Amino acid sequence: MKLSIYDREKIDITDDQIFYQQPRLVHHLSSSFRTRLTKLYSEYLINHNVILDLMSSWVSHLPSDIRYKKVIGHGMNEAELSSNKRLDSYWVQNLNKTQNMPIEDSYIDVGLIVAGWQYLQYPENVSLELSRIIKSDSLLIISFTNRAFWTKAPNIWTNSSEEKRIEYVSDILSTNGWRIEKIINETTEDKRLFGFYSSESDPFFSVIARNNKSNN
Repeated sequence: MKLSIYDREKIDITDDQIFYQQPRLVHHLSSSFRTRLTKLYSEYLINHNVILDLMSSWVSHLPSDIRYKKVIGHGMNEAELSSNKRLDSYWVQNLNKTQNMPIEDSYIDVGLIVAGWQYLQYPENVSLELSRIIKSDSLLIISFTNRAFWTKAPNIWTNSSEEKRIEYVSDILSTNGWRIEKIINETTEDKRLFGFYSSESDPFFSVIARNNKSNN
C-alpha cells in the first residue's frame, strides 16, 4: 500500500509537541474496551517478556498479575509517561518527525500500540523500525477503536470506514515485514445499573502480527 501526500496530511498542521505538551490524565477509552484489551494481553504476554508500549500514556493496560522482565514506554508527554507505574523506562519522541528508535536490534519480545496508530503519518517507516527492534517471529499487537483526536489524525484514517482502517493497518504491516496472525473486530458493552443492564460501547479492533523478517 502506497500512501499519497494527501493521505498523510492532517487538519492541524502545528507541531505535535505543542498539542501534547499538556498532560491529559484521563481515560480516552471506555472501561469495556480497556477490560477487553487487558484480557487480550493476558493471552499473549508472558512474564519473561521485554515489552515495548509504544505511543503510551499515563495508564497501563497490562494485566496487573503478571510481572514482565522489562516494560519500555514511549510517548509524547513526559508527565504522562512518568505517571505510568508499569513502565521501567521510557522516552519521548515524535514519530512523525523521526522514526528511528533508541533500541537495539531484536531486543523486544512483544510490541504494543493502543489508540496510537491513527496518528502516524509515516506508518511504513515505523513498521520497518519495529521489525528491526522486535525479535524475529515475535508479536506486534495494534489495537484501536473509533475514537481519536480527529484534527491530529491523517486523512487516510479520518476518511476511512472502520473496516477500511483494519485493512489499512494490515496492508501496511504485510508489506513491511509482518505476517498477519489474527484480526479482532468486536463490539463491547458497558454495564449499567448495578450490572442489570448494558449498552453498546467502544468497538474493539486489534491487528496481531508476527515479525516475518529475519533479524536474529
